[in-house]
Amino acid sequence: MAEPSLQPYTMGDLGGSARRSAPAAARNVEPIGDVLAEWLPKSGTVLEIASGTGEHALAFALRFPELTWQPSDPDPLALASIAAWAKDGPSNLRSPIVLDASSGDWPLSQADAILNINMVHISPWSAALGLLDGAARLLDIGAPLIMYGPWLEKDVDPAPSNLAFDQSLKARDSSWGLRLVEDFAAEAETRGFRLEERRHMLANNLMLLFVKEPDRSA
Repeated sequence: MAEPSLQPYTMGDLGGSARRSAPAAARNVEPIGDVLAEWLPKSGTVLEIASGTGEHALAFALRFPELTWQPSDPDPLALASIAAWAKDGPSNLRSPIVLDASSGDWPLSQADAILNINMVHISPWSAALGLLDGAARLLDIGAPLIMYGPWLEKDVDPAPSNLAFDQSLKARDSSWGLRLVEDFAAEAETRGFRLEERRHMLANNLMLLFVKEPDRSA
């Protein structure tokens, strides 16, 4: 079954700190990291959108010491958890910043890569579009936008567990739900991104690589 990021968190299990822990993060951090090792640049700043608990940010900052890792989230509890995980982390892991993907006002003006894990299915479509708008502003030509999560694919029968997950999300919030890769890719294309690769991951998730292309109208 696709692993949602809205599952119950374990709170205060580490000395009463603000750290949250999501079981899915422990399961998917290594396979996601293996793909990131292929797709991320060798150096520069990676902006992680909707960093959640902060476990991924810490793990990836440790795994990729040559990259500066910038976590972000709009939620105060998530920001506290990210900061708690990052407190004793490596020097290339920055303090989290407040960032709402759906907002046009991002606190950064440039990044060398953008990563988003498990957000677009548990947020309104406007957040997905805002993510693409922000990525178009921040990323240079050739830079990657990397997405991970449960998706639907055109002309591909979805796993029964993904269908059930989609229905449960929509029952919880009508603006949520699994997105069609082709719909997201079409919106990405209008903002100058090409879907370079899709990788099937554990638990019926996908990892998508979008690359910023030159402006053909110029």
